[in-house]
This record gives sequence, C-alpha cells and structure tokens, in this order.
Amino acid sequence: MRGTKAFLNLEAGFTRGAAPEPTRTNLDGRPGSGIAPENMIWIFGTGRTGSTWLAAMMQEPEDHDVWFEPRVGTVFDAQRLQRHGGKHFILASQYKEVWLRSIRNFILDGANARFPDLAGADGGYLAVKEPGGSVGAGLIMEALPESGMVLLIRDPRDVVASWLDATREGGWQTRRRGGGGRRAESLAETNPNAFVRRHADAYLQHVGSAREAYQAHGGRKVVVRYEDLRVDTLGTLKRMYGELAVPVDEARLAQAVEKHSWENIPEEEKGEGKFYRKATPQAWREDLTRHQVRTVERITAPLLEEFYPTGPAEQEG
Repeated sequence: MRGTKAFLNLEAGFTRGAAPEPTRTNLDGRPGSGIAPENMIWIFGTGRTGSTWLAAMMQEPEDHDVWFEPRVGTVFDAQRLQRHGGKHFILASQYKEVWLRSIRNFILDGANARFPDLAGADGGYLAVKEPGGSVGAGLIMEALPESGMVLLIRDPRDVVASWLDATREGGWQTRRRGGGGRRAESLAETNPNAFVRRHADAYLQHVGSAREAYQAHGGRKVVVRYEDLRVDTLGTLKRMYGELAVPVDEARLAQAVEKHSWENIPEEEKGEGKFYRKATPQAWREDLTRHQVRTVERITAPLLEEFYPTGPAEQEG
C-alpha cells in the first residue's frame, strides 16, 4: 500500500509539470559531462545521397569522428509516435518537456559510450551519419538544438535509379541481405515500376521529414547537394564547415578530399551492381524509363521544385 501511495504521489508530481533532475547536459544550458552537444553534427536525408562519402571525409580532420548509422531516428519517428496518442502514452504531448530531455540523454549517453575521447567542450567533433533515421530528425534536433545539422540532398531520380540497381539480382544490397533480400530483388526484377514508386515514396518521407526538421531548427545548419560535392568537393566542404562554424584545417581537408575521391576507389569496386556505381549526376536519364521518371517526379514534386527547379525532364524510353 505504501508503494502504491508513493507511486501516486510521483504521478501527481508529473501531472503538475514537475520533472526529475536530468543526468546530462540540460536543454536550458546547464553544464553536464561527456560530448558537448554543440560539437555534434547530424547528417540527414536518405540513402544513396553520398552520405558514406561525406562522412568518410568528415572523419579525417584531427579530433573528428563519425557515428555511422545509429538509427536512433527510427526510434523517434514523430509520425509513428503520434498515432499512439492519448494522455497516458509515455510520449504524450503534455509531458514533452520531460521526455524531450530523456531523448537528449539517451542520445548523449549512447554517443559517450562509443566516443569517450571526444568528451568535453574541447574534446572534438562528432558527425552522426543518420540518413536512415531521418524520419526522427525533428525530435532529435529539438532535443539537441545546439547541434549542427546537414541536410544532404541528391536528385530523387538518381537516388531511385541507384536503389533499383542495388537490389536487382547480383546487386550489392541483395548480396548484403542474403536470403532476406529475395523479396526486394524479386520486386526490382518482376515489377520495377512498383519498385520505383515505393522508393520514390520513401524518398519523399525521409527527405521530407529531414527538410521539416531543417526548417524548424534554429541553430547552425546547411544544405549540401550531392551534385555540388561532385563538382567542387573541397569548396562545398569549406562552405559546409563555415556555415556550421566548425574550424578545420584546409590542408587536412584537401587531403581528405583526395583520399576519398572517386578516382582513388579501386576499379574493381566500381560499376553496375556495386556500392560505388557511377557517381554521375543525371545518370537517371540512362537508367530509368520515361514512365519511371514521371513517377518519381510526380511523387517527389515538392522537393524537386525546391532543390532542382528545372521542370520535368524530357525522357525517351
């Protein structure tokens, strides 16, 4: 009975808006230990946008590291969480002040366990490669408003074409998944138009969520287009770090660009069906049929109009 009474008193405290003292750096700026949230840089968007390439270059400067695909964003998918609703839901909106700090601490604790050498305000920078978790970008950036954000964009037609190649028979994604990849492989082979439609929808969901988070984020942020990285890699990286107010040594950055350039990837690792496929903007003109191009353009129209405002393409085939 005494335990039940204590629980009810605790519940009453939450109802009145009281929150337990958080264990890490607070949203109101009070100091904590571990990685400084302002030294974290989140990369959102979607897969096949060059995020692996960008992250590899961001890992090269001294005292910089990368957390590859933690998928924390999939845990905090705002749209999925909203479907639960109800005042008793653990993430009910009226208790947001409480659970937003919990999200913050959850992420920082995970980062500190993996990157202890980056602890402290002068401990270095951590880039978080999270395109696959972009559906949760909004809550992540709200929980970590001091952190920097990169919205990484690539033409959705090239993204879909790349996924189509990856999941066909013999493609790198199919080989990686083994038996679990047979269903996706079957769709890519037997009904490529349906496959294209599905991945265009996924692009809209992931990049759309990341774009909304970008617009809402009041801190340091920058849009990086894959096409700009290909044309002027060093210049685009310098602009990115400048917008994020992150100091980097230009000579070290130039070395990173050279080390991870397309030309330095072994030839046997490049080509159709491989992870490093073409690295050629607008290769979709050769890879997709006219019907498939129109499907992608129709589904992703809001994002195309904003980031690639050249109008629908004329495509034969």
